[in-house]
Amino acid sequence: MSATELQDRLAENVGSIVGKPVIEVRNLDAHYGETQILHGIDLAVPAGEIMVIMGGSGSGKTTLLRHLIGIERPTAGTLELLGQELERLGAIETLKLRRQIGVAFQGGAMFSSLTVMENIKLPLREHTRLDETTMDIMARMKLEVVNLSGFGELMPAELSGGMLKRAAVARAIIMDPKLLFFDEPSAGLDPVVSAALDELILRLRDAMQMTIVVVTHEVESALAIADRITILDSGRVIEIDTPEAIRNSRNPRVHNLLNRKSQKEELDPDEYLRRLTGTRTG
Repeated sequence: MSATELQDRLAENVGSIVGKPVIEVRNLDAHYGETQILHGIDLAVPAGEIMVIMGGSGSGKTTLLRHLIGIERPTAGTLELLGQELERLGAIETLKLRRQIGVAFQGGAMFSSLTVMENIKLPLREHTRLDETTMDIMARMKLEVVNLSGFGELMPAELSGGMLKRAAVARAIIMDPKLLFFDEPSAGLDPVVSAALDELILRLRDAMQMTIVVVTHEVESALAIADRITILDSGRVIEIDTPEAIRNSRNPRVHNLLNRKSQKEELDPDEYLRRLTGTRTG
């Protein structure tokens, strides 16, 4: 499939979503300095879907996540969350939008000097004027959801890796967001704990009717939880499809990713010379 044909297919994919997508990305470019990281990304995620974003190291998946949650701004293209274009929002509108979004970061990002309960209540302290008793009740409810009831008074350092991940999820969902992002939720976990976290993600989608985006390199987890999978390679979308279609893809780069095979890079001689000398060619 040529690059033009793939771009047309992805555009059709975006346009085929029934109703307004919860996430809509069109022709998004991203740079770090003079280096372009993302190239013309098109992506649409409808309400209630679990979208998994995968790719090898350096594929751009983390950069895309940072743009989706508003940490980074694109150098070109548009990005809409919950029907609002991020570039057009002022400070107050951005704050209101972030109240509807939850993020569970890879390392948990818990404050070590606060108890688990206090960590979970932080978004409520920042965005609401609820009294302490109400915040305590809400935090305990979310601890129940992630199977951590009774662990609220512990410090983060006293939790196992899997418990820490679940505590981070409890904080991410404390305000019942419409949109939830996970950054490498299974990283560093053993298979049993990873499978339990996969089940939690599915339960959140079904019970709380959330739209969920998961960035991961864990193939088994991705195939288990995704409604659709987006494959990135060198900052470009090379495939968006169901887990079954991705599993049967004939794209060699997708096949190598799923089977953890190295991808031999065919480097143009002029490009190789440019890398060695640090000069530009052409």
